[in-house]
Amino acid sequence: MRRLILFITVFFLCQKYSNSQERLKSDARIPVLAWDGIPSSETTVARYQEMKDAGITHQLSFFPNIDEMQKALDIAEKVGIQLVVSCPELKSDPENTARRFVNHPAVAGYHLMDEPSMDQFPELANWARKVQSVDNKHFCYVNLFPNVVDSTKTGTKNYRRYVSECARQIPLQFLSFDYYPVLKDRLHEGWYENLEQVSGEAKKAGKPFWAFALTTNYDDAKITPPTLAALRVQTYSNLAYGAQGIEYFTYWSATSVNAPSSEDQRGAPISVAGKRSVVYDRVKLMSEEIKNLSGVFLGSKVVWVRHMGKGMIPKGTIRLTTLPDPIKVLETNGAPVLVSLLEKGENDFLVIVNKDYYNSINLTFYGDESVKKVLKDGTIVPANIYQPSMEVDPGDAVIYLFPKTKK
Repeated sequence: MRRLILFITVFFLCQKYSNSQERLKSDARIPVLAWDGIPSSETTVARYQEMKDAGITHQLSFFPNIDEMQKALDIAEKVGIQLVVSCPELKSDPENTARRFVNHPAVAGYHLMDEPSMDQFPELANWARKVQSVDNKHFCYVNLFPNVVDSTKTGTKNYRRYVSECARQIPLQFLSFDYYPVLKDRLHEGWYENLEQVSGEAKKAGKPFWAFALTTNYDDAKITPPTLAALRVQTYSNLAYGAQGIEYFTYWSATSVNAPSSEDQRGAPISVAGKRSVVYDRVKLMSEEIKNLSGVFLGSKVVWVRHMGKGMIPKGTIRLTTLPDPIKVLETNGAPVLVSLLEKGENDFLVIVNKDYYNSINLTFYGDESVKKVLKDGTIVPANIYQPSMEVDPGDAVIYLFPKTKK
């Protein structure tokens, strides 16, 4: 009897403590899109449920015809995933295709083109206007080249102009670009400059942007297979720069019939044979973190992004020299980190990303009593309950919250 009473007492104390904990508030979540998702030959409730279980909210697959697109939309609706429409009829007959899908609950938007050159923008603008003449509720989607490609592909030697002209000419709800920066021994030197360029031009245009995380091999120069740390450094860096959507490339192996490729992409979450790889579970963990932290990143405004570390910081970025008022100390002993200040409502968030995806770093951090720490499950706790010196896992992020300060 005493044991029962003790158990009941402890249970209710735990419940009271749990219910009293402060948590992030968010009415929505950061979209997580699977590029090269489930192929048309695998359109089943079980496959779409498997995708949803990995934390994916949106899918882009390339369907052979409009009827297969319809079938996938109907299945996706049952599971609760949204699809970006992509089928040949969207180009050959955009108005009637949009008319067919405008009221479908599983439609997120319409995929127009991947990696266009600037001279294709007028054609894409015309295409988008045809779709939007029927359906202005859902987005049109164009994904841009990264800044490392030759100017013969973008159509200009000025990458910022490439991005700004896309935003100006094509009626898009958001911008998107791809970059796969995680090499075997380092981050690609142009990636953070590309984030500076796209986030800057998106801000000028008054549009959000989406960005990618590599979830497959891609080629011999990339880390194989993607580790959780590699997923984190890409995802948290994108979010720290203000990305409002995360895109996984790829979900299903791109060597499948879904999208034949000569590239080595055997490390995707789902293999050519339709089996899960270890990356599936890593993507699931990453997606859960994105969901739990949507209250930090979704709808936040980037005040500034800075970099720290011994030696040179990435090209096109700015070194951190001052801290916001409530923060007294932020030291990493020369380890490379990204530091982003975001504002949302009455709060500021300080996001610190360990850019080393192989090694932990030691972070020394403390501020005044107003500073709180945001945990990975969305719980908010006083920062001073933690010791000032702590280990930050490879590629991981640490997030703090405090009342909005004068900038």
